[in-house]
Amino acid sequence: MFKLTVENIRIALGSIRTQLLRTILTILIIAIGITALVCILTVVSALKNTLSTNFASMGSNTFNITQYETQVRRRGGGGDVEKINPIISWPQAKAFKENYKYPFTETSLSFVATSRAEVKFESEKTDPEISVVGVDEHFLPNSGLETTLGRNFTGFDIDNNAYVCVVGSDFQKGLLKDVNPINKIISIRGAKFKVIGVLKEKGSTFGNSQDLRVLIPIQVARSLFTAPNINYAMSIMVAKEILLDEAIDNAGNIMRRIRKLNPVQENNFGVSRSDDLINRIAEMTGVLSASAWIIGIITIFGSSIALMNIMLVSVTERTREIGVRKALGAKRSTIAFQFFIETLIIGQLGGLVGIILGVLGGYGISSAIDFSFVIPWSAIIAAVVTTFIVAVVSGSYPALKASKLDPIEALRYE
Repeated sequence: MFKLTVENIRIALGSIRTQLLRTILTILIIAIGITALVCILTVVSALKNTLSTNFASMGSNTFNITQYETQVRRRGGGGDVEKINPIISWPQAKAFKENYKYPFTETSLSFVATSRAEVKFESEKTDPEISVVGVDEHFLPNSGLETTLGRNFTGFDIDNNAYVCVVGSDFQKGLLKDVNPINKIISIRGAKFKVIGVLKEKGSTFGNSQDLRVLIPIQVARSLFTAPNINYAMSIMVAKEILLDEAIDNAGNIMRRIRKLNPVQENNFGVSRSDDLINRIAEMTGVLSASAWIIGIITIFGSSIALMNIMLVSVTERTREIGVRKALGAKRSTIAFQFFIETLIIGQLGGLVGIILGVLGGYGISSAIDFSFVIPWSAIIAAVVTTFIVAVVSGSYPALKASKLDPIEALRYE
């Protein structure tokens, strides 16, 4: 059986070489479908990896209170009415922190002061694209952030409105390049800040760099960046995960009292758990994966027809060869197996080309939109299985047709 299989593979390769152009075109047709499937699944995997990494770093025992739930709000249409929630003001945020005393929790207050600040160091300055965030001493641990150099803010820094800052990792590649950034003085809106820490690199999400930001004490930020309707965010970490649900319920009740909501009114603020965000991501990427499969299957269906067609043509062109082999004693199963092996080789070659092109295309797209590329093993396995099924389905009928040819009629065929 082994020798027969080797012989059939040799005959199949010989047949492929004699019809090289047609075989290449068939391989490319199969590769297009596999490329579409693998490329989309690769980008989806990169998207899921990027978002999951960003949110998972917060830990599964944190939750946030913000103006809105973390979801897309559609403006009109589809029967949905946009819900307008009031901002979380400083008095409300401060009142929440003062009144929320649930055991084993730490509350952090923060707000984005500006996303277009210019930062200066000696004679150098940045483009006006730096985000300045007002934070307290609990912001870093609650957000899953770490410092690679220096330290985090202390309660003393925050309570005394110290002019100190923690900068993103990109400052070591630009403004503070080739120097030890710790204890260096940078200028923001004319105010001098001493650098006490550098954040660990976080990368970008949807093209927005997480490493081009400066964290400063929240009261200092409020004094430097005065603007109407500043919206504050609150992040709460629960030390014991078993208490998370009760902690969230307690926080919701306190926030409702601060907002002066009566018992029949809905929440006009959002409470989101970090693990809920990860679950939402899984749902979204699941839809994208399903879409990729639909696109891939439609394209692969056309590839199957093309592969079956070329094998039927091959059977017709090699009718006399089949007759000779049968006259010399070849069994029907041997003839069928020969054509089946040939179909399988063409299918797998198309799959291999498609996988290579799909992974390269996915890598290119992921790099262009700043996603964290990961080798899409699931997509590769899916492509291998899919091309095998395509080869089996497309090769079965031509192989069966070849095995049923009458040797007498086949020998008379010209």
